[in-house]
Formats: sequence, C-alpha cells, structure tokens
Amino acid sequence: MTTTQGRTITGADVVNFAGVSGDFNHLHTDEERMADSGFGERIAHGALVFSVMTGLLWQSRTPEEREAVVAFYGVDRLRFRAPTFVGDTVHVELELAEKEPKDHPEGNGVLTYEAEVVNQDDEVVLSCQLRSLVV
Repeated sequence: MTTTQGRTITGADVVNFAGVSGDFNHLHTDEERMADSGFGERIAHGALVFSVMTGLLWQSRTPEEREAVVAFYGVDRLRFRAPTFVGDTVHVELELAEKEPKDHPEGNGVLTYEAEVVNQDDEVVLSCQLRSLVV
C-alpha cells in the first residue's frame, strides 16, 4: 500500500476551485448560510478533493513510475463518503487491485487501484477505483 503526504485544504483552495469550475454552490461559498446548516460551516467541493487526490498521487510517484504512466484511464465507484472542511488535512491511501493487458496504440496495460482519501481523524472522505494506462 502507498500512503501519500498530507495536504491541508484552505479557504483559498475552495474559492479558487469555485472560480475555475464555476461551481459557486452555497455549500462551498456562503460561510454565513452554512453556519446555520447541519454541516456548521462551508465544505470543500468533492471534485476539489478528487483533484487534490490526483495531485498527491502524482507527487508521490518516482520518476520511473511517472514515465510509465501514459494517461489517466478512468475512475469507477467514486463516492464522497464524508464532508471535507476548510482546515482538514487529507492524504491518500492507494493499493494496486488489478493488472490487465491492453491492446492500445500508446500503452500495453491498465492498472486498477483502490484509493481512499483520509482526513486527519482517519475518516475516509472519498473512495474510488482509479485506472491508469501504462507502458
């Protein structure tokens, strides 16, 4: 199993992601309204947490592993299992689940991983299967 370094989700991350994605849902952007919600505060976009996961995974790879990856090939069974709040520190736990040959002009195999994003309280906030096309 691979465990990445942690990364703290900041208010700037949430605001910047809202600007880039166009997702200005009050869950992410309205601090006053969210103070009176069941969450008690703003929550990070699930897609932001997913994006942070992919970045943490890329940063954790060796140069040789990076060279072997042709492309992100897909994601299956994505679930946002708990909210991620501004100030939470998350890391990724990754385990290789399957290797399959693939007849493809750019790669010769697909690796499938079980991935979980875990917060500072050891709570899984996101889980999915990630697939990579590799040489």
